[in-house]
Amino acid sequence: MTLYLRFLLALACLVQVATAQALDATQLAVIINTRDPQSVAVGEYYASKRALSFQNIIRVEFTPGVPNLPEKEFEAVRAAVERQTRPTVQAYALTWAAPYRVDCMSITSAFAFGFDASYCAEGCKATRASPLFNLPTRRPFTNVGFRPTMAIAARTVEEARALIDRGVASDATRPPGTAYLLHTSDAARSVRHLLFPQFEAVVRNRLQFQVLKQDALENARDVIMLFTGSVKVTGLETLGFLPGAAADHLTSVGGMLTDSTQMSAMRWLEAGATGSYGTVVEPCNLLQKFPHPAVFAEHYLRGDTLIEAYWKSVMMPGQGIFIGEPLAAPFAQSRRP
Repeated sequence: MTLYLRFLLALACLVQVATAQALDATQLAVIINTRDPQSVAVGEYYASKRALSFQNIIRVEFTPGVPNLPEKEFEAVRAAVERQTRPTVQAYALTWAAPYRVDCMSITSAFAFGFDASYCAEGCKATRASPLFNLPTRRPFTNVGFRPTMAIAARTVEEARALIDRGVASDATRPPGTAYLLHTSDAARSVRHLLFPQFEAVVRNRLQFQVLKQDALENARDVIMLFTGSVKVTGLETLGFLPGAAADHLTSVGGMLTDSTQMSAMRWLEAGATGSYGTVVEPCNLLQKFPHPAVFAEHYLRGDTLIEAYWKSVMMPGQGIFIGEPLAAPFAQSRRP
C-alpha cells in the first residue's frame, strides 16, 4: 500500500486507544532560551500554570529572534536539552516564535527527531513519515522513541499568557462547540476536502460540525475546530474560539511565523485558537504534510492532549511547525491536577 493510500485510509484500521491517561505535566518538559527575555517569561509562566517540576524546566542559550537556527548550532542546543531531559519526559514545549526552523526542517520536528534531511524535500516530493501518525499510544517517547514538540508561539508575553490560560481553562470541559470544514475556491489549497467524508464519519453523534463550500467563515462564536485552505483567512476577527480550539489553513508557508508572505499560523492563536500548524518551507500541497482532520478529531475527542492529537494527524511533519498550548485537553475525562 502506498503512503498516500495509507493516509486516505488512516481511520480504517484505527486501534482502540489504551486506557492510560493523556500526557500530563510530569511528562512534559519546557525549553527556555535564557538569551530571550520573552522565552524566559513565557517558560516561567507556563511552568507555574501547569505546575511543572523544576526538573522539567530545561534552560539553553542561542541566538533569539532569527527565523533559522542553523543545523550546527541547533545540534549543540539539542545535545544540551537531551542532557537535561529526564527519561520520563514524553514531549517538549518550546517558548518562542523564532527561530521557527532548522534549515529545511521545522524547529518542532527538529527537536522531536533530531535534524535529519530525510524529513525534508524540495517541491512535490514525499518525506520520511512519522511513526506517530495515527498511533493510539499515549507514551510517544517510550513507544516510538521520540518526543513530539510544540511551540508556545506569540508576539508578546501577554499573548502567550492568554494562550496558556486558554489551554489550562479547556481541560475536561467537553465544550459543546462546532467543527467547521471549509472547501474554498482555492483548489490547490483546498485539497483536504477529499478527507471531509472521513471527518464526518468520525464526529457524527459526537460533535456538531458543518462542511461549507465557501471561502471564509464569519460570526461563528462556537468554534472548536476549523480546517480550511487559503493564502490568507478573512473574518478571523468575527469568530469566537472556545478554549482548546484548533484551527489551521493549508498553504505553503504559514509556518514562517514571524516573516511569512502569507498568513502566519500565529494569527489563529491571536484570534483565540489554542493550537495551529503551518509549514516553514515550501511543501507543495501533499495531503500527508498537513493535518488530517479526521485523525485529529478522532484522537482529540478520545481525550488526547493538543500536542498528541495534532502530531498524530500529520504523516509527514518534518517541514511543519506545531504551535499552541501542548497540554490543552478539552475532551479529557477529568480535569488534571
